[in-house]
Amino acid sequence: MLKEMLFNKIEEFMEEMIYVRRHLHMHPELSHKEIATPAYIANYLVDLGIEVRSGVGGRGVVGIIRGGKPGKTIAFRADFDALPIHDAKNASYQSTVPGVMHACGHDGHTAALLGFAKAINALKDQVQGNIVLIHQFGEELPPGGSRAMIADGCLDGVDAIYGAHLQSTMDSGHVYVRDGYLQAGEDTIKITVNGSGAHGAEPHKGADPILAASHIMVALQSIVSRNTDPLKELVISIGKFHAGDADNVIPEKAVMEGTIRVFDEELRTLASVRLTDLARSIGRGLGCEVDVQIERGYDALWNHGAQMDVVRKAAADVFGSDAVVETQPIMPVEDFSYYLQHVAGAYFFVGAKMEDPKKVFPHHHEKFDFHEPAMEMIAKTFAGIVLDYQK
Repeated sequence: MLKEMLFNKIEEFMEEMIYVRRHLHMHPELSHKEIATPAYIANYLVDLGIEVRSGVGGRGVVGIIRGGKPGKTIAFRADFDALPIHDAKNASYQSTVPGVMHACGHDGHTAALLGFAKAINALKDQVQGNIVLIHQFGEELPPGGSRAMIADGCLDGVDAIYGAHLQSTMDSGHVYVRDGYLQAGEDTIKITVNGSGAHGAEPHKGADPILAASHIMVALQSIVSRNTDPLKELVISIGKFHAGDADNVIPEKAVMEGTIRVFDEELRTLASVRLTDLARSIGRGLGCEVDVQIERGYDALWNHGAQMDVVRKAAADVFGSDAVVETQPIMPVEDFSYYLQHVAGAYFFVGAKMEDPKKVFPHHHEKFDFHEPAMEMIAKTFAGIVLDYQK
């Protein structure tokens, strides 16, 4: 029976998945600078006899497994870029690259997709339809890699696409699903307040950009509390604030940088317009000129209900219905959103919390790690999705 053989193959390849994950973890590469990683992935697939196209969209790798029987073409995606973070955990597979580490699980995503690919490829003559393997670069750093890969044809002929993200703070042994919005959209903010300098003892002789910027920062929260439907999510946060170099000098300017996180597109536009108006008007009222720059980041990720039902069924069939958990949307962003704007599909989370509570850290933390058996859950859920498309 295909189901049993497929799952047995995945279990058989689990040790290899761990090896691949740890190799990638020890040799991370930053977004849009990946060279060895895509070469490693391409060589792995070629060695399996899988048809491969490299350099997709720049640095992406796409493999295709052609089933022995006609059917749908289903794509699965994994990202493979790392982050500019020093790896501070004590592990045999600690990063060997100073200041760079896989702190978000992309090494695990890649290893899981390769293990899944090896299992499917071994049984491809029994599979209906084609399986497209999308290995994506640059997810962590806008403009990302998905749009470039889509423009280069990675979704050509694809009927549906699926992806998964390991979650280090979610309980292991569970698959987390949600229809509709799962992850927020993001815009970055830079507000420059230009005043006129003065001695700190004679503030009346200048226009204080620190005072104006402080009022602006506080007023921005009124967009959330007074301009936003309380049933819709919006976050506006300032993460950087710089002004001046001396304690007794009022500087010429103050600069703030931050982020907008939002799901609804109309609210996204309102937030940008209102932020700009508030900043400029407050600045003028305090004798300063304000320049506002808002750079559009990734769009919000919207899951298609029918395809998420496929994930629910696949996970329940493999792990039992108790393992499938309906989750709330989260504010971190993900450029998988663009695949879902082109074809139907779904993105889900897999719990990967470490068994030792002292080793549980959030994503993008210098001691980030995840429970490696979660990779098997990704691979088996992908396999269950393929089985759902078999007649």
